Parts: sequence; C-alpha cells; structure tokens
Amino acid sequence: MATQTPTQRRAAAKKAAATRKRNAASRSTQRTRASAKGTARSARATARQATRSTARRAGAEATGLQAVADRAERAALIPVGAVLTARDNVIAAVRRYNTRSKAQRQLDKFERRGATALRRGRRDLERQTRGLRRDVEEAADGLRTETERVVDRARSAA
Repeated sequence: MATQTPTQRRAAAKKAAATRKRNAASRSTQRTRASAKGTARSARATARQATRSTARRAGAEATGLQAVADRAERAALIPVGAVLTARDNVIAAVRRYNTRSKAQRQLDKFERRGATALRRGRRDLERQTRGLRRDVEEAADGLRTETERVVDRARSAA
C-alpha cells in the first residue's frame, strides 16, 4: 500500500467522517419518521429530533466539502513546493561558486574526487587482471600436466 501524505490522510479522514455523519443522519431520519407515527405527545420530541437530524446532515455535507477543499489545496501546494525546492537548489549552487576562492575550492574538490575514482578503478582493474591471469596459468598448467601424462603413456605403450 502506498504511503499517504498528511494532507491525503486528513482528506481521507474527513471523507470517512462525512460518511459516518451522513449514515448517522440517515439512521436518525429513519428513527424520526418512525417516531412521528407515534402519539401527539411525542410531537415535540419528534421536532427536536428532526432538528438534530437536519443539523447532522448539514454537518456531514460541510465535512465532505472540506475534504474536497483539502484535495484542491494539495493540488495547488505541490507545484509551489517543487518550485521552492528548485529555487533553493539554484541558490545553494550560486553560493558554492560566487567567489573565486569558493570556486577554486570546489574545483580542487572535484579534482581530488576524480583522482580517487581513477585510482580505485585502476586498482580494481589490476586485481581483476591478476585474477584472470592466475586462472589462465592454472588452466595452462593443468593442460600441460595432462598432455605430459598422455605423451608418457603413449611412449610407454609404444
């Protein structure tokens, strides 16, 4: 499952809350209708319950709209954040090279890093070459020994 951002979690939570409120409002409305069939004495309670049910439904709709607003806000915030990050990277690069001494320091750093990489590459290549040479020599020695055995057997058989 993909990781959610805090904004996505908030939007999902609000959407879920809106669904729960909407379901509660529907149940409440059903109870209110059943109760309305009762006696006249319960009419005042039924009116209060209907008011509460309507308020719950309005709250659920408001929560649902808030979830939509959160998603729209996220869609607007993502490109703004990307632009600010790019700007910060450009500023950092400019600061790294804005004076002659800083630029010289960076060039020296690059030179050292390149030299280290070349040394490492040469060392690794030499190790591989030595290993391959050793393998070839061992194979040649094995073939030489086997050839000598075959020749000795042929001489002794002749």
